[in-house]
Formats: sequence, C-alpha cells, structure tokens
Amino acid sequence: MPAKGKHRRPKQNPITRKLALAGTGGAALTLPLISATTAGAAGTSAPAAAVTTVTAATAVNTVNAVTAPPTTYSVVVGDTLSEIAADHSVSGGWKQLYEANRAVVGDNPSIIRPGTKLAIGAQAKAATAAKTAVKTAAKKASSYPNNLDGWIRESLDVMAKHGIPGSYNGIHRNVMRESSGNPKAINLWDINARNGIPSKGLLQVIDPTFKAYHVPGTSLDSYDPVANITAACNYAAARYGSIDNVNGAY
Repeated sequence: MPAKGKHRRPKQNPITRKLALAGTGGAALTLPLISATTAGAAGTSAPAAAVTTVTAATAVNTVNAVTAPPTTYSVVVGDTLSEIAADHSVSGGWKQLYEANRAVVGDNPSIIRPGTKLAIGAQAKAATAAKTAVKTAAKKASSYPNNLDGWIRESLDVMAKHGIPGSYNGIHRNVMRESSGNPKAINLWDINARNGIPSKGLLQVIDPTFKAYHVPGTSLDSYDPVANITAACNYAAARYGSIDNVNGAY
C-alpha cells in the first residue's frame, strides 16, 4: 500500500503513449490519438500517405504560382508604360502595352493612374491581336467596297506587292469586254468550254491558267473577283508585258 499523500501514476497503454509522442512532432492531425483497441498500426498509415500527397500537390501549385508570369499588372505611383513593358518583357514595348490597354489608360499614354489594371504577357498579345484583326477588317471594308471598283483597287494593291504591272483603266477596260463586270460569268460555248475548261470570272480565266498564275495571298477560287483579276494580270504581264497591252481576246 503506498504512503499517505502520494498518488500512483496510472500506467498508460504503450501503443497509445507512442502515438501521443508522435503527435508532439507537429503531425498530431495526421496521427490522431487512438488506442490499440480501436485501430491497428496498419490503420494509421493511410492518413499519413494522404497528407503527404496533398502536401506535394500544394508545393507544386505554390511553385507554379511563383514562377508563372502574371497576366495583369496593377499600376503604382511613379510607374510608366515604358518601365512596365521593360520589367515584364512585353513584346513590342510600351507601344504594344498601350495599344492593348488603351481602353483603361485613355488617350494619353503618358498618364497612367495608380491602381489601373494593365493586361500584359499572353493576355496583352491576345488583346493586341484581336484589335489588329478588327482594325484590318475595318480598313479593308472601308478601303475596298464589295463592287467592281473595290475589287480592282484591292487587286492593284496585291499586284503592287508582287511587282505585277497594270493600271486601273487597263483592268477595267478588259473586265467590261470579257464579263461586263459579272464575277460569276462563264463561257460555255468556245473551244475552251468544249475542252472542258471554260473561261470563268471577271477576266474569263481558264482553270489551268488561274492555277499557274495564281498569286499567293488571294483566294484559290477562280470566281473570286480579286483572285481572278490578279491571276489574269499576272498572266498578261508574263505574256504581253501588262494587262494594259491587252485589247482583245487573250
């Protein structure tokens, strides 16, 4: 019998004690204090493995978050577009950065307000590409109306890029003789038609000639007005020096 005033320390189950000690190392959540009567040693391994997996995934996500380039930038006091473009390696420099963010910056690129969110990196490129496409489409629509005048002028621009000679009057004169300005015109009675290769389009070009003198950047459809004119002028330049020198069947 123990002496009066002293208390005997109750014995602790060995397995429970080990689990408690393991929990003091900062992993108490992964090694809950359970007795050997409710779970065996094998039962504690699954929670530990699950936590290890989550931890690894979290680490990967953290690294990606740190290394992935930002797509937006919040302007702070003292910032300039040129400094921001340089710091974030924006392709095209401050001008492209400004074009991509004109809607939020305003008409004056020299003034950017703190707190403004700027699109940079891939987002800036996408925004700039979209705006460029819209501008190009708008310019084409306004510069080249969808009629004979617009088709001839657009074709002349393509010809100029490829060094193909020809004038507006020379093209117009031949178009009116060959098709009266109808881009869907087709000759179904001459020798070409009998040979299975009818003349088509504004300048009545047969398919073999169209393919041989097709100009890159234009449609592959021989009925397309611009493609038809350009290919015909390319052929005329090779054979006659210029479409301007053509005054009859060619």
